[in-house]
Amino acid sequence: MSTEISITIIDQNGLQQQLQAPTDMGLSLMEFLKGNDYDILATCGGMALCATCHVEVCSPTDNMTEPSADEWAMLDTLPNITNSSRLSCQLRLDQLPEGFTARILGDGLSV
Repeated sequence: MSTEISITIIDQNGLQQQLQAPTDMGLSLMEFLKGNDYDILATCGGMALCATCHVEVCSPTDNMTEPSADEWAMLDTLPNITNSSRLSCQLRLDQLPEGFTARILGDGLSV
């Protein structure tokens, strides 16, 4: 079984990059993005309290875990929420499907 998945990230400027993400380290998508020098503020450190790690899941959107009540509460405060908005701190790399694509929507500002 592979310990990496291929994911595509679209940054705030629309630049798209395909990356290999480890699935055996217990990382969240937010931690992986920060580790790859993406502009993710993540003020709360991954506790779903600030929404500065907001992403839009572009594909695939089926078979994704549903956001928790805490995650929904934070997403609901955002002016640019979409039908597939998520907090990257709440998405675990080991639960993402191969070919996962996300667009970074967090602007690095606290809400």
